[in-house]
Amino acid sequence: MSETTPNGYIKRWWKEAVVYQVYPRSFYDSNGDGIGDLRGVLEKLDHIKGLGVDVIWLSPHFDSPNADNGYDIRDYRKVGAEFGTMQDFDDLLAAIKTAGMKLIIDLVVNHTSDEHQWFVESRSSRENPKRDYYIWSDKKPNDWTSIFGGPAWTQGEDGDWYLHLFDRKQPDLNWDNPAVRKEVYDLMRFWLDKGVDGFRMDVIPFISKDKTLPNLPEDLRAKPQYVYANGPHVHDYLHEMNREVLSQYDVMTVGEAFGVTLQDTPKLIDERRQELDMIFQFAAVEVDRGPDGRWKPWTLLEFKAVFIRQDQALDTHCWPTFFLSNHDNPRIVSRFGDDSPQWREKSAMLLATLTLTMKGTPFIYQGDEMGLTNRNFTDIDQFNDLWTKNAWQEEVGSGKWSAEAFFANQNKVSRDHARMPLPWTAEGGFTTGQPWFALNPNFTEINAESGRAIYDHYARLIALRHAEPALVYGDYQDIAPDHPQVFAFKSTLGKTAFLIVLNFSGQPVDFDLPDTTPCLGNYRDAPTYLRPWEARVYRIK
Repeated sequence: MSETTPNGYIKRWWKEAVVYQVYPRSFYDSNGDGIGDLRGVLEKLDHIKGLGVDVIWLSPHFDSPNADNGYDIRDYRKVGAEFGTMQDFDDLLAAIKTAGMKLIIDLVVNHTSDEHQWFVESRSSRENPKRDYYIWSDKKPNDWTSIFGGPAWTQGEDGDWYLHLFDRKQPDLNWDNPAVRKEVYDLMRFWLDKGVDGFRMDVIPFISKDKTLPNLPEDLRAKPQYVYANGPHVHDYLHEMNREVLSQYDVMTVGEAFGVTLQDTPKLIDERRQELDMIFQFAAVEVDRGPDGRWKPWTLLEFKAVFIRQDQALDTHCWPTFFLSNHDNPRIVSRFGDDSPQWREKSAMLLATLTLTMKGTPFIYQGDEMGLTNRNFTDIDQFNDLWTKNAWQEEVGSGKWSAEAFFANQNKVSRDHARMPLPWTAEGGFTTGQPWFALNPNFTEINAESGRAIYDHYARLIALRHAEPALVYGDYQDIAPDHPQVFAFKSTLGKTAFLIVLNFSGQPVDFDLPDTTPCLGNYRDAPTYLRPWEARVYRIK
């Protein structure tokens, strides 16, 4: 019989876990070839363990030609040579388990690499048995566009067209083919039988396609993900996946729900439906994006409203995640805090406090605990990301944007901010060789050593969260939704309640504060007002 909280949540280990994402290419290079690897993660495992996290999410480590930094998989059962060997993976997994943590890995099965053997066979002839593993048409059937820009259809050597909702080197699998689904379930079992504890599922709502292939609605041409995430059989296939594979193991699943509205979220994560455990809902990290995906100014009122809406939309059968950063988003201090020398540390601690006191399984991205910031890019050759390079061709190459305007936008939104190698020391410390991608030039000032106070603050927060179920399962109440500077909310479970007060500004602010001493904060003392970027956690009953 499952244990239930006083407010009706069924307790699960993954609800109480704190997750740390490792992007291995940029984490730590153990052999001097300039690329982070699995041995590098193993060598720095104490850094992760020291935070007190429960789960490591390892971004793609599979064999890949790296058209999209590993999200184009050539062989699902093989470790990419740049990351090491399967023995390295097994050693890392064993060390993670010995350290008392769990490991989840990426499941990227909306598409493969065009170098995957399935696609090599599929494109070889119309009669090949693997032809129907992908989605082909004898003509370009509609106006669908790639998430990375340009058309979503590419013509093969035989004149037929194949679908790719991302890069042309990432052809979409045909999930309507039972043989494809069986292949996916088999490869999932391969990793689960090794001892992996679950999956982060890349763009998983995209797996079902409307085979009538209608054109994009005019009002969604700038955001086609809201079309692609609503295929006719997505829930059938996820329920089947759960029945055939996931229900046979004690694991966690989190889906990247790009294009899924808050209203549709329960269809994926309501535990009675037996599909996914959790999803990444993107409303909070889209608060600074306009209808065209470009950066726009945001307000704290907009930001807080996201969590009010989420709390109202999800009942006790639906469990949320909380994240502000990952490999696809800019650095949180530059985005939601203040990356100036004066306030970078305090705002990094404030964002840590928010992440680790909100309801929902929290996800930390590598480098958050160091207070890393965005880079100021000034030349297209400084970028690595395919998405950015495609946008440069489309926007600047066509004359729609000036180079100056393009860089101003990318310096706010680019995925490359999060993908730069980690600076472990003031000398860099990522590699003894030439790094695959340049470190942020500010690594001499901002690195793991200089960020130790931020790291320690994360560790204290994680310890507090582990000790207090009210900070995991508590009922959420925003007590100042209209305050333009302060984010203040309660988390209440039974007879225990916490008040979290966050000053999201560089100015002091008066606020009605408890007359007790906070149990945790990012300043040494606690006067009767809030200082710039101050964060306090009070136990109020």
